[in-house]
Amino acid sequence: MKPLTESLSPQQVLVLGFAGVIALGAYLLTLPITSATGEGLAPVDALFTATSAVCVTGLVVVDTGTHFSSIGKGIILVLIQVGGLGFMTFSTLFALLMGRKITFRERLLLQEAMNKVSPDGVVRLVKYVTVVTLVLEGAGALLLFLYWLPRFGWPKSLYYGVFHAVSAFNNAGFDLMGQEFGPFSSLTAFTEDAAVTVIVSLLVILGGLGFAVIADLYRQPLHSRYTLHTRMVLTTTAILIAAATVLFFLLERSNPSTLQPLSFPGKVLASYFQAITPRTAGFNTIDIADLRPATQFLEIVLMFIGASPGSTGGGIKTTTFAALALAVGAVLSGNDDISIRDRRLPGFIVAKAMAIAVLAMALVVTVTMILSITEKADFLTVLFESTSAFGTVGLSMGLTPSLSLVGKIVISFTMFSGRLGPVTLALALAQRRRQATLHFPEEKILVG
Repeated sequence: MKPLTESLSPQQVLVLGFAGVIALGAYLLTLPITSATGEGLAPVDALFTATSAVCVTGLVVVDTGTHFSSIGKGIILVLIQVGGLGFMTFSTLFALLMGRKITFRERLLLQEAMNKVSPDGVVRLVKYVTVVTLVLEGAGALLLFLYWLPRFGWPKSLYYGVFHAVSAFNNAGFDLMGQEFGPFSSLTAFTEDAAVTVIVSLLVILGGLGFAVIADLYRQPLHSRYTLHTRMVLTTTAILIAAATVLFFLLERSNPSTLQPLSFPGKVLASYFQAITPRTAGFNTIDIADLRPATQFLEIVLMFIGASPGSTGGGIKTTTFAALALAVGAVLSGNDDISIRDRRLPGFIVAKAMAIAVLAMALVVTVTMILSITEKADFLTVLFESTSAFGTVGLSMGLTPSLSLVGKIVISFTMFSGRLGPVTLALALAQRRRQATLHFPEEKILVG
């Protein structure tokens, strides 16, 4: 009889693997030792928290800093790291440390998990990803530790530095500042703090670029030698950050509850930070509930787009958004080919991007409709929560702690789908693409 993993597709193995990690994390969080009060979380709350951590989302029904003990916070930190890099990465590293050879079947699983088009060099990429992660998280932790040292003392600043560096690089959005500045405060105490803003935002950006892009930047110091994927990711990311920063500033500059009381540099810092974190990070230096409706909708759009393929972030991904934008541009300009930088995008890439966007939109619409029935909240608040869960962002307008039992289950499923859905769907479509042996006659229909 074949082992169970050999009878399952790579996508099924990944789904079951992530579900197993979540189940283990949920069980641990129900134990009394994980709570500061000695009372473990209720099963549904533990499931919600574990799902949010493994899916690197950051939505929480209880404040992380005040509710959990040091052991509970440590468990959440491990779940974030495992969820950000993927359980297959950790399994491979363990096998390599034990001196075991990685089989071809395991390489196919890694190909799926790492969002690569082929299994070639996937083990080498795992080693590279591990080193890069440790270096960047270590550097971020050190900088935050040194900056917070005079304020919090060395034991607490060290723990804060490590926790927030790991959370930021993995685009998780979990924070411990509730025990310093009040529950669910996130980083609102550092709105005009340039050091915290820059360190955390750089970790978020690097974690959201994708390891393939980071590897390309390291190997190819010259811009002209970057792959088309790297150039599209960097260009789209830069445009989104710049445009969102300007729009956030213009929309909120006169809002007395957000930017108006701040100095001009503070307004720019806050606008820059809130332009970055909606694309899957989940930290906030401005209270989201105080934003104007237009700004909240801007955040929803950014959350839906998300980070880049092969990263620790969610959403439909920047390259999906770019491919759709290029397709629209080609239609408006009357071009049959979709071209960028002297390269033509294959038709199946655009079709796959459209499938991902449509299925993602269908998920968000369905979840929003369900929450509109089960929760006592206005439509924009519910839409914001649904999109945040799908994009594995973690921002909320205050609905998460008051979610009903059905709401918690639905949002948990949405976070899980958002973490695995777009990547596994994209690779499944790519792997199942076959050259047609029979072509039916063409016939046009009217569209638009």
